[in-house]
Amino acid sequence: MTTSKLISLLSISLCLSVNTVAQVKTDSLLKKILWGTDHKILNHVLQHKDSFRVQIIYTQINRDKNNRPAFQNYYFNVDSNLYFNPASTVKLPLALLALEKLNSLNLKGVNKYTALQIDSSATWQTPDHTDSTAQNNLPSIAHYIKRALLISENDPYNRLYQFVGQQTINRNLHAKGYRSTRITRQFLGLSDDQNRHTNAMRFIRPTGELIYEQPPAYNTDPFYFDKVVKIGNAHYKSGKLINEPIDFTRVNNLPLEDLQRILQSALFPNSVPAVQRFKLTEDDSKFLYQYLSQYPSETNYPKYDTSEYYDSYVKFYFRNESHQMPSYVRVFNKVGWAYGFLIDASYIVDFKNQVEFMLTATAYVNRDGVLNDDKYEYETIGWPFMYQLGQTVYQYELTRQRKYKPDLSLFRIDYGKRDVHDTRPVIKTADN
Repeated sequence: MTTSKLISLLSISLCLSVNTVAQVKTDSLLKKILWGTDHKILNHVLQHKDSFRVQIIYTQINRDKNNRPAFQNYYFNVDSNLYFNPASTVKLPLALLALEKLNSLNLKGVNKYTALQIDSSATWQTPDHTDSTAQNNLPSIAHYIKRALLISENDPYNRLYQFVGQQTINRNLHAKGYRSTRITRQFLGLSDDQNRHTNAMRFIRPTGELIYEQPPAYNTDPFYFDKVVKIGNAHYKSGKLINEPIDFTRVNNLPLEDLQRILQSALFPNSVPAVQRFKLTEDDSKFLYQYLSQYPSETNYPKYDTSEYYDSYVKFYFRNESHQMPSYVRVFNKVGWAYGFLIDASYIVDFKNQVEFMLTATAYVNRDGVLNDDKYEYETIGWPFMYQLGQTVYQYELTRQRKYKPDLSLFRIDYGKRDVHDTRPVIKTADN
């Protein structure tokens, strides 16, 4: 057995032993905050936490006199063994790993803005040579990340997955300590083996001249799926109702604590151990700060329809009927929604009141227990729950006493404005 495979097996073994003894985490402070409201939907979901598979992490941030932040997590029903489908939240670690890989290549002329040509290396793969949403009509890692973060488009995630490669994704996440995280799937409906393959691709100059070529890759590392995960009473597949739960055993897994930690490491790298950090440049960090928090209405490329993709579209803790965000608040976050699961990992900043905190949560809203029928209670329970949860914690933070007010200037960003003279048609629908 090779050394790399032995290390991989040992990591997986450790992961399994950790999961076996994992305990449900609930803190009295967070319970007190959440139960001290008259929000009917919030109270209903919390009272039926098992049915809704609720997990919440509230992170207080306290600064010292030198503005150094300290983080304290408070939990409600957090359980690494309680599976939720991470949906689009996996786009966050993929964005970080893609930037890290570019930096590790250390090739002159190859960076996140370099034009990219993705080729087809197998019959089920599709090439990507042009991008009409980009200013130069060419794909790039930077533009994929923008699209994956701004409204959570799916194809950019697939392309980042193809660039990094399944083997590198999982080896690097496990090496950073995220041993329970597993990313095995693109959003393409492929088989397990097809997902192990990734496309060949080329980085090119604007003239079309080749700078660097990456060959197709195949992941030879094994995955161990010792814990069967089945959810629901029935599901639809290829238009047919199957009266069995849907099997999530072999799909993506991103436990809530890992998700919260990954976002914290991206925004506050010095707050986590060095091994958990992603190797990013200063420009990478500024880029991430911008597109984790920027609104579609502030973006020219892509030019999204802001009546459909409004400012709070992917800001669940502030997403209400008005669709408006407070002018003095910014949310740096990644959300996901699929199969009735809703997830939001956020760092929230209120510049006017000098307030900052993190909130990471998931809930499952699928009353009939049938998956893939597009009959989930997102509108009636899911998003209202997320909004009421976010506002409850936010109101608590507004009254919480701090010894030192935070200096939040690092997170003040010049987002720009939509070009009023741009006559291009807006993007009304996107696969997300």
